[in-house]
Amino acid sequence: MKKILLVLCGFFFLLTLKAQSPTDKRLKGLDTFVTRVLTGFNAPGVSIAVVEKGKVIYTGGFGYRDIKKKLPVTENTQFGIGSCTKAFTAAVLGMLEVEGKVDLDKPVRIYLPELKFQNEYTNNHATLRDMMCHRTGLPRHDLSWYASWASREELLKRIEFMEPTAALREKWQYNNFMFLAQGVVIEKLTGKSWEENIKERIFKPLGMDNSNLSTKDMEKAADHSLAFVSTDSTIKSIPYRNIDAMGPAGSINSCAKDMAKWLLTWINGGKYNGKEIFSSAYKNDAITIQMAMGGGTPSAENPDLHINGYGLGWMMSSYRGHYRVEHGGGIDGFITTTSFFPSDSIGIFVVSNQGPIGSNIRNFIADRMLNLPYRNWPQAQLDAIAKAKKDTNRVVKNDSLGHQFNTNPTHELKDYTGTYTNKGYGTLEISMGDSGLVSKFNSLNVRLDHFHYDQFNGIITDPSFEGSDPIRFSFHINSKGEIYLLTIPFETGTKDIEFEKEIKVLDVKSDELKKYTGEYELAPGRIIKFYIKGEKTLFAFIEGQPEYELVPSDKNIFNLKVLEGYSAKFDENENGEITTVTLIQPNGSFKATKKK
Repeated sequence: MKKILLVLCGFFFLLTLKAQSPTDKRLKGLDTFVTRVLTGFNAPGVSIAVVEKGKVIYTGGFGYRDIKKKLPVTENTQFGIGSCTKAFTAAVLGMLEVEGKVDLDKPVRIYLPELKFQNEYTNNHATLRDMMCHRTGLPRHDLSWYASWASREELLKRIEFMEPTAALREKWQYNNFMFLAQGVVIEKLTGKSWEENIKERIFKPLGMDNSNLSTKDMEKAADHSLAFVSTDSTIKSIPYRNIDAMGPAGSINSCAKDMAKWLLTWINGGKYNGKEIFSSAYKNDAITIQMAMGGGTPSAENPDLHINGYGLGWMMSSYRGHYRVEHGGGIDGFITTTSFFPSDSIGIFVVSNQGPIGSNIRNFIADRMLNLPYRNWPQAQLDAIAKAKKDTNRVVKNDSLGHQFNTNPTHELKDYTGTYTNKGYGTLEISMGDSGLVSKFNSLNVRLDHFHYDQFNGIITDPSFEGSDPIRFSFHINSKGEIYLLTIPFETGTKDIEFEKEIKVLDVKSDELKKYTGEYELAPGRIIKFYIKGEKTLFAFIEGQPEYELVPSDKNIFNLKVLEGYSAKFDENENGEITTVTLIQPNGSFKATKKK
Protein backbone atom coordinates (compact mmCIF):
# COMPACT_ATOMS: atom_id res chain seq x y z
CA MET A 1 0.00 0.00 0.00
CA LYS A 2 2.88 2.41 0.81
CA LYS A 3 4.31 1.89 -2.69
CA ILE A 4 0.95 2.67 -4.22
CA LEU A 5 0.65 5.85 -2.15
CA LEU A 6 4.02 7.08 -3.45
CA VAL A 7 3.26 6.23 -7.08
CA LEU A 8 -0.14 7.87 -7.10
CA CYS A 9 0.61 10.86 -4.92
CA GLY A 10 1.72 13.12 -7.78
CA PHE A 11 -1.17 11.88 -9.94
CA PHE A 12 -3.82 12.94 -7.46
CA PHE A 13 -2.03 16.17 -6.59
CA LEU A 14 -2.65 17.33 -10.14
CA LEU A 15 -6.33 16.50 -9.72
CA THR A 16 -6.72 18.70 -6.68
CA LEU A 17 -5.55 21.73 -8.68
CA LYS A 18 -8.65 21.35 -10.83
CA ALA A 19 -11.03 21.15 -7.86
CA GLN A 20 -12.83 24.12 -6.37
CA SER A 21 -11.29 24.74 -2.95
CA PRO A 22 -13.63 25.65 -0.06
CA THR A 23 -13.67 29.31 0.97
CA ASP A 24 -15.12 28.64 4.44
CA LYS A 25 -12.18 28.68 6.85
CA ARG A 26 -13.64 25.73 8.77
CA LEU A 27 -12.99 23.54 5.72
CA LYS A 28 -9.40 24.65 5.25
CA GLY A 29 -7.34 21.64 4.22
CA LEU A 30 -10.30 19.69 2.79
CA ASP A 31 -8.59 19.47 -0.60
CA THR A 32 -5.43 18.02 0.95
CA PHE A 33 -7.43 15.57 3.05
CA VAL A 34 -9.57 14.37 0.12
CA THR A 35 -6.47 13.91 -2.02
CA ARG A 36 -4.97 11.73 0.70
CA VAL A 37 -8.15 9.65 0.92
CA LEU A 38 -8.44 9.19 -2.85
CA THR A 39 -4.82 8.10 -2.95
CA GLY A 40 -4.99 5.80 0.06
CA PHE A 41 -8.10 4.00 -1.18
CA ASN A 42 -7.16 4.07 -4.87
CA ALA A 43 -10.41 5.82 -5.83
CA PRO A 44 -10.85 7.92 -9.01
CA GLY A 45 -13.09 10.75 -7.85
CA VAL A 46 -15.52 12.21 -5.34
CA SER A 47 -18.12 14.99 -5.21
CA ILE A 48 -19.10 16.87 -2.06
CA ALA A 49 -21.82 19.22 -0.83
CA VAL A 50 -21.90 21.00 2.54
CA VAL A 51 -24.80 23.16 3.70
CA GLU A 52 -25.58 25.07 6.87
CA LYS A 53 -28.92 26.61 7.83
CA GLY A 54 -30.13 28.30 4.63
CA LYS A 55 -26.76 28.48 2.92
CA VAL A 56 -24.61 26.31 0.67
CA ILE A 57 -21.14 26.26 2.25
CA TYR A 58 -19.44 24.22 -0.45
CA THR A 59 -20.12 22.14 -3.56
CA GLY A 60 -17.31 20.71 -5.63
CA GLY A 61 -15.43 17.68 -6.87
CA PHE A 62 -12.02 16.08 -6.73
CA GLY A 63 -10.39 13.55 -9.00
CA TYR A 64 -11.73 12.13 -12.25
CA ARG A 65 -15.14 11.11 -13.48
CA ASP A 66 -13.45 9.51 -16.49
CA ILE A 67 -9.81 8.49 -16.03
CA LYS A 68 -8.94 7.76 -19.66
CA LYS A 69 -10.33 11.05 -20.94
CA LYS A 70 -8.97 12.98 -17.94
CA LEU A 71 -12.40 14.48 -17.21
CA PRO A 72 -12.60 16.01 -13.71
CA VAL A 73 -15.40 15.64 -11.19
CA THR A 74 -17.37 18.84 -10.65
CA GLU A 75 -20.31 19.97 -8.54
CA ASN A 76 -22.52 19.05 -11.51
CA THR A 77 -21.17 15.53 -12.10
CA GLN A 78 -23.93 12.96 -11.90
CA PHE A 79 -23.42 9.82 -9.80
CA GLY A 80 -25.78 7.01 -8.82
CA ILE A 81 -26.87 7.70 -5.23
CA GLY A 82 -28.32 4.21 -4.65
CA SER A 83 -30.36 3.78 -1.48
CA CYS A 84 -30.26 7.49 -0.67
CA THR A 85 -33.24 7.33 -3.05
CA LYS A 86 -35.34 5.82 -0.25
CA ALA A 87 -35.81 9.14 1.55
CA PHE A 88 -37.27 10.60 -1.68
CA THR A 89 -39.78 7.75 -2.04
CA ALA A 90 -40.82 7.95 1.61
CA ALA A 91 -41.19 11.74 1.36
CA VAL A 92 -43.70 11.40 -1.49
CA LEU A 93 -45.81 9.12 0.75
CA GLY A 94 -45.52 11.78 3.47
CA MET A 95 -46.93 14.33 1.03
CA LEU A 96 -49.77 11.99 0.05
CA GLU A 97 -50.64 11.50 3.72
CA VAL A 98 -51.00 15.26 4.19
CA GLU A 99 -53.27 15.30 1.12
CA GLY A 100 -55.46 12.66 2.79
CA LYS A 101 -54.78 10.04 0.14
CA VAL A 102 -53.10 7.50 2.41
CA ASP A 103 -52.66 6.56 6.05
CA LEU A 104 -49.20 5.22 6.84
CA ASP A 105 -50.59 3.20 9.77
CA LYS A 106 -53.35 1.31 7.99
CA PRO A 107 -52.72 -2.12 6.43
CA VAL A 108 -50.89 -1.54 3.17
CA ARG A 109 -53.07 -4.04 1.30
CA ILE A 110 -55.92 -1.54 1.52
CA TYR A 111 -53.95 0.39 -1.10
CA LEU A 112 -52.07 -2.46 -2.73
CA PRO A 113 -54.07 -5.72 -2.51
CA GLU A 114 -51.71 -7.47 -4.93
CA LEU A 115 -48.90 -7.27 -2.36
CA LYS A 116 -48.73 -10.62 -0.58
CA PHE A 117 -46.47 -12.02 2.10
CA GLN A 118 -45.96 -15.67 3.04
CA ASN A 119 -48.09 -15.47 6.19
CA GLU A 120 -51.58 -14.14 6.72
CA TYR A 121 -50.79 -12.14 9.86
CA THR A 122 -48.34 -9.97 7.93
CA ASN A 123 -50.81 -9.74 5.04
CA ASN A 124 -53.50 -8.44 7.38
CA HIS A 125 -51.41 -6.12 9.55
CA ALA A 126 -48.31 -4.82 7.71
CA THR A 127 -48.50 -1.06 7.18
CA LEU A 128 -46.61 1.39 5.02
CA ARG A 129 -44.82 2.56 8.16
CA ASP A 130 -43.63 -1.00 8.77
CA MET A 131 -42.27 -1.10 5.23
CA MET A 132 -40.69 2.35 5.48
CA CYS A 133 -38.68 1.38 8.57
CA HIS A 134 -37.79 -2.20 7.55
CA ARG A 135 -39.72 -4.20 10.15
CA THR A 136 -41.89 -6.55 8.06
CA GLY A 137 -39.90 -9.66 9.00
CA LEU A 138 -38.42 -10.06 5.53
CA PRO A 139 -34.63 -10.10 5.15
CA ARG A 140 -32.99 -8.62 2.06
CA HIS A 141 -33.47 -11.34 -0.59
CA ASP A 142 -31.47 -9.01 -2.85
CA LEU A 143 -30.35 -11.67 -5.32
CA SER A 144 -33.96 -11.97 -6.39
CA TRP A 145 -33.89 -8.50 -7.96
CA TYR A 146 -30.21 -7.67 -8.42
CA ALA A 147 -29.15 -7.83 -12.08
CA SER A 148 -32.61 -9.16 -12.95
CA TRP A 149 -34.57 -8.35 -16.09
CA ALA A 150 -37.88 -8.78 -14.21
CA SER A 151 -40.37 -5.92 -14.37
CA ARG A 152 -41.57 -3.95 -11.35
CA GLU A 153 -44.81 -5.95 -11.42
CA GLU A 154 -43.00 -9.28 -11.58
CA LEU A 155 -40.71 -8.35 -8.68
CA LEU A 156 -43.74 -7.37 -6.60
CA LYS A 157 -45.25 -10.84 -7.18
CA ARG A 158 -42.07 -12.54 -5.99
CA ILE A 159 -42.47 -11.19 -2.43
CA GLU A 160 -45.16 -13.80 -1.69
CA PHE A 161 -42.62 -16.59 -2.13
CA MET A 162 -39.86 -15.11 0.05
CA GLU A 163 -39.22 -16.67 3.42
CA PRO A 164 -39.33 -14.25 6.38
CA THR A 165 -36.79 -14.58 9.18
CA ALA A 166 -38.75 -12.72 11.84
CA ALA A 167 -42.31 -11.86 12.75
CA LEU A 168 -43.84 -8.52 11.81
CA ARG A 169 -42.24 -5.73 13.93
CA GLU A 170 -39.99 -8.22 15.73
CA LYS A 171 -36.72 -6.74 14.48
CA TRP A 172 -35.15 -4.42 11.94
CA GLN A 173 -34.15 -6.07 8.65
CA TYR A 174 -33.20 -4.01 5.62
CA ASN A 175 -35.30 -4.83 2.58
CA ASN A 176 -35.28 -3.12 -0.83
CA PHE A 177 -38.48 -4.85 -1.95
CA MET A 178 -40.49 -2.91 0.62
CA PHE A 179 -39.45 0.38 -1.00
CA LEU A 180 -40.24 -1.01 -4.44
CA ALA A 181 -43.73 -1.74 -3.09
CA GLN A 182 -44.01 1.81 -1.70
CA GLY A 183 -43.29 3.10 -5.19
CA VAL A 184 -46.11 0.98 -6.57
CA VAL A 185 -48.46 2.31 -3.87
CA ILE A 186 -47.56 5.84 -4.98
CA GLU A 187 -48.41 4.90 -8.56
CA LYS A 188 -51.78 3.43 -7.52
CA LEU A 189 -52.73 6.47 -5.44
CA THR A 190 -51.73 9.11 -7.98
CA GLY A 191 -52.29 7.43 -11.33
CA LYS A 192 -48.78 8.51 -12.28
CA SER A 193 -45.52 6.62 -12.32
CA TRP A 194 -43.13 6.78 -9.38
CA GLU A 195 -40.71 8.58 -11.69
CA GLU A 196 -43.27 11.27 -12.57
CA ASN A 197 -44.05 11.82 -8.89
CA ILE A 198 -40.39 12.29 -7.97
CA LYS A 199 -39.87 14.75 -10.81
CA GLU A 200 -43.04 16.77 -10.20
CA ARG A 201 -43.09 16.76 -6.39
CA ILE A 202 -39.36 17.04 -5.59
CA PHE A 203 -37.01 17.63 -8.52
CA LYS A 204 -38.99 20.47 -10.13
CA PRO A 205 -39.82 22.56 -7.02
CA LEU A 206 -36.26 22.18 -5.72
CA GLY A 207 -34.69 23.01 -9.07
CA MET A 208 -32.88 19.66 -9.14
CA ASP A 209 -32.52 19.99 -12.89
CA ASN A 210 -29.38 17.89 -13.07
CA SER A 211 -30.91 14.77 -11.49
CA ASN A 212 -32.67 11.82 -13.12
CA LEU A 213 -34.00 8.36 -12.38
CA SER A 214 -32.31 5.92 -14.74
CA THR A 215 -28.78 5.07 -15.87
CA LYS A 216 -30.13 5.45 -19.42
CA ASP A 217 -30.66 9.15 -18.73
CA MET A 218 -27.41 9.55 -16.79
CA GLU A 219 -25.43 8.27 -19.78
CA LYS A 220 -26.92 11.09 -21.86
CA ALA A 221 -25.91 13.80 -19.38
CA ALA A 222 -23.04 16.08 -20.40
CA ASP A 223 -21.36 15.71 -17.00
CA HIS A 224 -21.64 12.18 -15.58
CA SER A 225 -19.22 9.87 -13.86
CA LEU A 226 -18.27 6.42 -15.00
CA ALA A 227 -18.52 3.59 -12.49
CA PHE A 228 -15.27 1.96 -11.34
CA VAL A 229 -13.87 -0.93 -9.34
CA SER A 230 -10.35 -1.05 -8.00
CA THR A 231 -7.82 -3.30 -6.36
CA ASP A 232 -4.74 -2.16 -4.46
CA SER A 233 -3.01 -1.33 -7.75
CA THR A 234 -5.61 -1.03 -10.53
CA ILE A 235 -8.72 0.95 -11.37
CA LYS A 236 -11.06 -0.06 -14.18
CA SER A 237 -14.43 1.15 -15.36
CA ILE A 238 -17.44 -1.16 -15.26
CA PRO A 239 -20.89 -0.98 -16.92
CA TYR A 240 -23.71 0.81 -15.14
CA ARG A 241 -26.18 -1.41 -13.33
CA ASN A 242 -29.65 -0.51 -14.54
CA ILE A 243 -32.14 -0.97 -11.68
CA ASP A 244 -35.18 0.81 -13.12
CA ALA A 245 -37.56 -1.92 -11.91
CA MET A 246 -36.30 -1.47 -8.35
CA GLY A 247 -36.21 2.31 -8.88
CA PRO A 248 -38.08 3.46 -5.72
CA ALA A 249 -35.40 1.74 -3.64
CA GLY A 250 -32.35 3.17 -5.34
CA SER A 251 -32.26 4.43 -8.94
CA ILE A 252 -31.84 8.22 -8.52
CA ASN A 253 -28.75 9.80 -10.07
CA SER A 254 -27.77 13.26 -8.85
CA CYS A 255 -24.92 15.69 -8.24
CA ALA A 256 -23.53 17.70 -5.33
CA LYS A 257 -25.22 20.94 -6.44
CA ASP A 258 -28.67 19.32 -6.55
CA MET A 259 -28.26 17.26 -3.37
CA ALA A 260 -27.34 20.45 -1.51
CA LYS A 261 -30.89 21.66 -2.23
CA TRP A 262 -32.34 18.38 -0.92
CA LEU A 263 -30.35 18.72 2.31
CA LEU A 264 -31.37 22.37 2.78
CA THR A 265 -35.01 21.27 2.56
CA TRP A 266 -34.57 18.80 5.43
CA ILE A 267 -32.60 21.23 7.58
CA ASN A 268 -35.32 23.85 7.11
CA GLY A 269 -38.31 21.74 8.17
CA GLY A 270 -39.41 20.64 4.70
CA LYS A 271 -39.20 24.09 3.11
CA TYR A 272 -37.00 25.28 0.24
CA ASN A 273 -36.74 29.02 -0.49
CA GLY A 274 -39.77 29.52 1.75
CA LYS A 275 -41.97 27.05 -0.12
CA GLU A 276 -43.18 23.91 1.66
CA ILE A 277 -42.09 20.71 -0.12
CA PHE A 278 -43.25 18.38 2.65
CA SER A 279 -44.68 19.17 6.08
CA SER A 280 -42.55 19.79 9.14
CA ALA A 281 -44.68 17.13 10.89
CA TYR A 282 -43.57 14.56 8.32
CA LYS A 283 -39.97 15.73 8.62
CA ASN A 284 -40.05 15.17 12.38
CA ASP A 285 -41.71 11.77 11.93
CA ALA A 286 -39.16 10.69 9.33
CA ILE A 287 -36.14 11.53 11.47
CA THR A 288 -37.53 9.98 14.66
CA ILE A 289 -36.49 6.42 15.41
CA GLN A 290 -39.33 4.07 14.45
CA MET A 291 -37.36 0.84 14.83
CA ALA A 292 -34.20 0.05 16.78
CA MET A 293 -31.46 -1.27 14.51
CA GLY A 294 -29.39 -2.87 17.26
CA GLY A 295 -25.83 -2.09 18.30
CA GLY A 296 -26.79 1.32 19.67
CA THR A 297 -24.34 1.23 22.55
CA PRO A 298 -20.73 2.43 22.84
CA SER A 299 -17.99 -0.02 21.90
CA ALA A 300 -14.22 -0.04 21.44
CA GLU A 301 -14.73 0.45 17.69
CA ASN A 302 -17.32 3.21 18.11
CA PRO A 303 -17.09 4.76 21.59
CA ASP A 304 -19.38 7.67 20.69
CA LEU A 305 -22.42 5.65 19.58
CA HIS A 306 -25.38 5.90 21.95
CA ILE A 307 -28.41 5.38 19.67
CA ASN A 308 -28.93 3.53 16.43
CA GLY A 309 -32.30 3.31 14.70
CA TYR A 310 -34.30 3.74 11.52
CA GLY A 311 -36.99 6.28 10.73
CA LEU A 312 -38.81 6.73 7.43
CA GLY A 313 -36.09 6.29 4.81
CA TRP A 314 -33.39 7.60 7.19
CA MET A 315 -31.03 6.15 9.79
CA MET A 316 -30.50 7.92 13.11
CA SER A 317 -27.45 7.64 15.34
CA SER A 318 -25.32 9.72 17.66
CA TYR A 319 -22.10 11.19 16.32
CA ARG A 320 -19.68 12.42 18.95
CA GLY A 321 -22.53 13.84 21.02
CA HIS A 322 -24.59 15.14 18.08
CA TYR A 323 -27.83 13.72 16.63
CA ARG A 324 -27.13 12.58 13.07
CA VAL A 325 -29.59 11.60 10.34
CA GLU A 326 -27.95 9.63 7.53
CA HIS A 327 -28.43 7.14 4.76
CA GLY A 328 -25.90 5.39 2.61
CA GLY A 329 -26.26 4.22 -0.94
CA GLY A 330 -24.35 1.72 -3.00
CA ILE A 331 -24.84 0.42 -6.53
CA ASP A 332 -22.13 -0.94 -8.85
CA GLY A 333 -19.27 1.55 -8.87
CA PHE A 334 -20.92 4.24 -6.72
CA ILE A 335 -20.92 4.73 -2.94
CA THR A 336 -22.89 7.60 -1.35
CA THR A 337 -23.60 9.07 2.06
CA THR A 338 -26.25 11.74 2.62
CA SER A 339 -26.45 13.13 6.15
CA PHE A 340 -27.54 16.08 8.24
CA PHE A 341 -27.46 17.18 11.86
CA PRO A 342 -30.91 18.64 12.60
CA SER A 343 -29.92 20.27 15.91
CA ASP A 344 -26.89 21.91 14.28
CA SER A 345 -28.50 22.73 10.90
CA ILE A 346 -25.60 21.17 8.99
CA GLY A 347 -25.88 18.83 5.98
CA ILE A 348 -23.19 16.81 4.18
CA PHE A 349 -23.35 14.85 0.93
CA VAL A 350 -20.43 12.77 -0.34
CA VAL A 351 -20.45 10.44 -3.36
CA SER A 352 -17.55 8.56 -4.93
CA ASN A 353 -17.23 6.52 -8.10
CA GLN A 354 -15.50 3.68 -6.30
CA GLY A 355 -14.76 2.53 -2.82
CA PRO A 356 -16.06 3.13 0.72
CA ILE A 357 -14.39 6.51 1.19
CA GLY A 358 -17.42 8.74 1.76
CA SER A 359 -17.71 8.18 5.50
CA ASN A 360 -14.11 9.34 6.03
CA ILE A 361 -14.71 12.58 4.16
CA ARG A 362 -18.12 13.09 5.77
CA ASN A 363 -16.65 12.64 9.25
CA PHE A 364 -13.75 15.01 8.51
CA ILE A 365 -16.21 17.69 7.39
CA ALA A 366 -18.53 17.06 10.34
CA ASP A 367 -15.66 17.38 12.79
CA ARG A 368 -14.66 20.71 11.26
CA MET A 369 -18.20 22.09 11.07
CA LEU A 370 -19.00 20.95 14.64
CA ASN A 371 -15.65 22.13 16.00
CA LEU A 372 -14.66 18.67 17.22
CA PRO A 373 -11.11 17.33 17.86
CA TYR A 374 -9.31 15.75 14.90
CA ARG A 375 -9.49 12.01 14.37
CA ASN A 376 -7.64 9.99 11.74
CA TRP A 377 -10.74 8.41 10.16
CA PRO A 378 -8.99 7.03 7.03
CA GLN A 379 -6.40 5.10 9.05
CA ALA A 380 -9.10 3.55 11.21
CA GLN A 381 -10.92 2.35 8.10
CA LEU A 382 -7.73 1.07 6.44
CA ASP A 383 -6.99 -0.92 9.59
CA ALA A 384 -10.53 -2.34 9.57
CA ILE A 385 -10.21 -3.33 5.89
CA ALA A 386 -6.87 -5.04 6.56
CA LYS A 387 -8.41 -6.95 9.47
CA ALA A 388 -11.41 -7.98 7.33
CA LYS A 389 -9.10 -9.29 4.61
CA LYS A 390 -7.15 -11.29 7.17
CA ASP A 391 -10.36 -12.75 8.60
CA THR A 392 -11.62 -13.57 5.10
CA ASN A 393 -8.42 -15.42 4.25
CA ARG A 394 -8.78 -17.40 7.45
CA VAL A 395 -12.36 -18.38 6.56
CA VAL A 396 -11.36 -19.45 3.05
CA LYS A 397 -8.59 -21.67 4.42
CA ASN A 398 -10.98 -23.24 6.93
CA ASP A 399 -13.37 -24.10 4.09
CA SER A 400 -11.29 -27.26 3.59
CA LEU A 401 -12.58 -28.60 6.92
CA GLY A 402 -15.85 -29.62 5.29
CA HIS A 403 -14.31 -30.63 1.99
CA GLN A 404 -14.39 -34.31 1.00
CA PHE A 405 -11.34 -34.67 -1.21
CA ASN A 406 -10.99 -36.96 -4.24
CA THR A 407 -14.70 -37.20 -4.97
CA ASN A 408 -16.51 -36.90 -8.29
CA PRO A 409 -19.96 -35.74 -9.34
CA THR A 410 -22.49 -38.58 -9.42
CA HIS A 411 -23.53 -37.73 -13.00
CA GLU A 412 -21.96 -36.59 -16.22
CA LEU A 413 -21.71 -32.81 -16.24
CA LYS A 414 -24.26 -32.51 -19.04
CA ASP A 415 -26.89 -33.99 -16.72
CA TYR A 416 -26.65 -30.93 -14.48
CA THR A 417 -27.44 -28.54 -17.33
CA GLY A 418 -30.91 -27.11 -17.81
CA THR A 419 -33.31 -24.47 -16.58
CA TYR A 420 -34.03 -24.19 -12.85
CA THR A 421 -36.81 -22.00 -11.44
CA ASN A 422 -37.96 -20.56 -8.12
CA LYS A 423 -41.09 -18.42 -7.82
CA GLY A 424 -39.35 -15.94 -5.56
CA TYR A 425 -36.06 -15.74 -7.47
CA GLY A 426 -36.87 -16.41 -11.11
CA THR A 427 -34.91 -18.55 -13.52
CA LEU A 428 -31.36 -19.85 -13.42
CA GLU A 429 -29.70 -21.45 -16.46
CA ILE A 430 -26.88 -23.99 -16.26
CA SER A 431 -24.96 -24.99 -19.36
CA MET A 432 -21.60 -26.37 -20.46
CA GLY A 433 -18.80 -23.85 -20.81
CA ASP A 434 -15.35 -24.23 -22.28
CA SER A 435 -13.94 -25.82 -19.14
CA GLY A 436 -16.97 -27.05 -17.20
CA LEU A 437 -20.35 -25.96 -15.93
CA VAL A 438 -21.39 -22.31 -16.04
CA SER A 439 -24.53 -20.57 -14.89
CA LYS A 440 -26.48 -17.53 -15.97
CA PHE A 441 -28.53 -16.06 -13.14
CA ASN A 442 -30.33 -12.89 -14.11
CA SER A 443 -27.51 -11.09 -15.95
CA LEU A 444 -24.78 -12.50 -13.70
CA ASN A 445 -22.27 -14.97 -15.11
CA VAL A 446 -21.21 -17.73 -12.72
CA ARG A 447 -18.46 -20.32 -13.09
CA LEU A 448 -19.13 -23.61 -11.27
CA ASP A 449 -16.03 -25.26 -9.78
CA HIS A 450 -16.52 -28.77 -8.41
CA PHE A 451 -16.31 -28.84 -4.60
CA HIS A 452 -17.29 -32.41 -3.73
CA TYR A 453 -19.91 -34.96 -4.80
CA ASP A 454 -22.84 -32.96 -6.25
CA GLN A 455 -21.78 -29.62 -4.82
CA PHE A 456 -20.07 -26.86 -6.79
CA ASN A 457 -18.64 -23.48 -5.82
CA GLY A 458 -20.32 -20.70 -7.79
CA ILE A 459 -17.83 -17.96 -8.68
CA ILE A 460 -19.51 -14.80 -10.00
CA THR A 461 -17.21 -13.57 -12.77
CA ASP A 462 -18.70 -10.10 -13.28
CA PRO A 463 -16.19 -7.28 -12.48
CA SER A 464 -18.32 -5.90 -9.63
CA PHE A 465 -17.90 -9.19 -7.75
CA GLU A 466 -14.15 -9.56 -8.15
CA GLY A 467 -12.76 -11.19 -5.01
CA SER A 468 -16.19 -12.09 -3.57
CA ASP A 469 -16.74 -15.36 -1.74
CA PRO A 470 -18.01 -18.40 -3.69
CA ILE A 471 -21.64 -19.49 -3.36
CA ARG A 472 -22.33 -23.20 -2.85
CA PHE A 473 -24.55 -24.81 -5.51
CA SER A 474 -25.97 -28.16 -4.30
CA PHE A 475 -27.68 -30.50 -6.75
CA HIS A 476 -30.18 -33.15 -5.59
CA ILE A 477 -31.24 -36.50 -7.05
CA ASN A 478 -34.78 -37.95 -7.12
CA SER A 479 -35.79 -41.60 -6.70
CA LYS A 480 -35.13 -42.24 -10.40
CA GLY A 481 -31.54 -41.06 -10.01
CA GLU A 482 -32.16 -37.85 -11.94
CA ILE A 483 -30.98 -34.33 -11.08
CA TYR A 484 -34.23 -32.57 -10.19
CA LEU A 485 -33.40 -29.81 -7.70
CA LEU A 486 -30.74 -27.17 -7.05
CA THR A 487 -30.41 -25.42 -3.68
CA ILE A 488 -28.36 -22.26 -3.09
CA PRO A 489 -27.85 -20.30 0.17
CA PHE A 490 -28.74 -16.94 -1.35
CA GLU A 491 -30.16 -15.48 1.88
CA THR A 492 -28.68 -15.78 5.37
CA GLY A 493 -31.08 -17.08 7.98
CA THR A 494 -33.49 -18.74 5.55
CA LYS A 495 -33.59 -22.24 4.11
CA ASP A 496 -31.47 -22.59 0.99
CA ILE A 497 -33.38 -21.29 -2.02
CA GLU A 498 -34.80 -24.23 -4.00
CA PHE A 499 -34.68 -24.10 -7.78
CA GLU A 500 -36.65 -26.90 -9.43
CA LYS A 501 -35.25 -28.25 -12.66
CA GLU A 502 -37.71 -27.78 -15.47
CA ILE A 503 -38.74 -31.01 -17.13
CA LYS A 504 -37.61 -31.12 -20.70
CA VAL A 505 -40.77 -31.22 -22.80
CA LEU A 506 -40.57 -32.64 -26.28
CA ASP A 507 -42.91 -31.58 -29.04
CA VAL A 508 -44.65 -34.82 -30.01
CA LYS A 509 -47.26 -34.56 -32.75
CA SER A 510 -50.72 -36.06 -32.33
CA ASP A 511 -50.13 -38.73 -34.98
CA GLU A 512 -47.01 -39.91 -33.16
CA LEU A 513 -48.89 -40.16 -29.86
CA LYS A 514 -51.39 -42.66 -31.31
CA LYS A 515 -48.92 -45.54 -31.11
CA TYR A 516 -48.87 -45.25 -27.30
CA THR A 517 -52.67 -45.41 -26.89
CA GLY A 518 -54.50 -48.55 -25.88
CA GLU A 519 -54.92 -50.87 -22.92
CA TYR A 520 -51.99 -52.36 -21.04
CA GLU A 521 -52.31 -55.21 -18.53
CA LEU A 522 -50.40 -54.73 -15.30
CA ALA A 523 -51.73 -57.95 -13.75
CA PRO A 524 -54.73 -60.17 -14.49
CA GLY A 525 -57.72 -57.86 -14.46
CA ARG A 526 -55.57 -54.79 -13.68
CA ILE A 527 -55.64 -52.50 -16.72
CA ILE A 528 -54.02 -49.12 -17.42
CA LYS A 529 -55.41 -47.13 -20.33
CA PHE A 530 -53.54 -44.53 -22.40
CA TYR A 531 -55.52 -42.13 -24.58
CA ILE A 532 -55.32 -38.70 -26.21
CA LYS A 533 -57.32 -35.64 -25.12
CA GLY A 534 -57.35 -32.37 -26.96
CA GLU A 535 -54.97 -32.00 -29.87
CA LYS A 536 -51.83 -33.70 -28.56
CA THR A 537 -51.92 -34.55 -24.85
CA LEU A 538 -51.50 -38.12 -23.65
CA PHE A 539 -53.34 -39.24 -20.50
CA ALA A 540 -53.23 -42.39 -18.38
CA PHE A 541 -56.02 -43.91 -16.28
CA ILE A 542 -56.16 -46.80 -13.81
CA GLU A 543 -59.50 -47.68 -12.24
CA GLY A 544 -59.83 -46.19 -8.78
CA GLN A 545 -57.35 -43.37 -9.48
CA PRO A 546 -57.65 -39.96 -11.17
CA GLU A 547 -56.46 -39.59 -14.73
CA TYR A 548 -52.90 -38.39 -15.15
CA GLU A 549 -51.57 -36.02 -17.78
CA LEU A 550 -48.29 -37.18 -19.33
CA VAL A 551 -45.53 -34.87 -20.52
CA PRO A 552 -43.02 -36.15 -23.11
CA SER A 553 -39.46 -35.80 -21.79
CA ASP A 554 -37.44 -38.12 -24.06
CA LYS A 555 -37.93 -40.69 -26.77
CA ASN A 556 -40.73 -43.03 -25.59
CA ILE A 557 -40.57 -41.53 -22.08
CA PHE A 558 -43.32 -39.47 -20.45
CA ASN A 559 -43.36 -37.86 -16.98
CA LEU A 560 -46.53 -37.56 -14.93
CA LYS A 561 -47.18 -33.84 -14.81
CA VAL A 562 -48.40 -33.62 -11.23
CA LEU A 563 -46.27 -36.31 -9.57
CA GLU A 564 -42.52 -35.84 -9.13
CA GLY A 565 -40.56 -39.06 -9.67
CA TYR A 566 -43.29 -40.86 -11.66
CA SER A 567 -42.90 -41.65 -15.36
CA ALA A 568 -43.91 -44.10 -18.10
CA LYS A 569 -41.30 -45.66 -20.41
CA PHE A 570 -42.68 -47.36 -23.52
CA ASP A 571 -40.79 -50.19 -25.23
CA GLU A 572 -41.02 -50.91 -28.93
CA ASN A 573 -40.04 -53.90 -31.08
CA GLU A 574 -37.87 -53.96 -34.19
CA ASN A 575 -40.85 -52.79 -36.24
CA GLY A 576 -41.34 -49.69 -34.11
CA GLU A 577 -44.49 -51.07 -32.49
CA ILE A 578 -45.13 -50.41 -28.78
CA THR A 579 -45.25 -53.71 -26.87
CA THR A 580 -44.90 -52.84 -23.19
CA VAL A 581 -44.79 -49.89 -20.81
CA THR A 582 -42.76 -49.63 -17.61
CA LEU A 583 -44.27 -47.50 -14.88
CA ILE A 584 -41.41 -45.99 -12.90
CA GLN A 585 -42.22 -44.66 -9.44
CA PRO A 586 -40.47 -44.18 -6.07
CA ASN A 587 -41.47 -47.60 -4.72
CA GLY A 588 -40.31 -49.52 -7.78
CA SER A 589 -40.91 -50.17 -11.48
CA PHE A 590 -43.89 -52.09 -12.85
CA LYS A 591 -44.23 -53.44 -16.39
CA ALA A 592 -47.49 -53.76 -18.30
CA THR A 593 -48.03 -55.53 -21.62
CA LYS A 594 -50.04 -53.94 -24.38
CA LYS A 595 -53.22 -55.83 -25.21
CA LYS A 596 -53.80 -56.63 -28.86
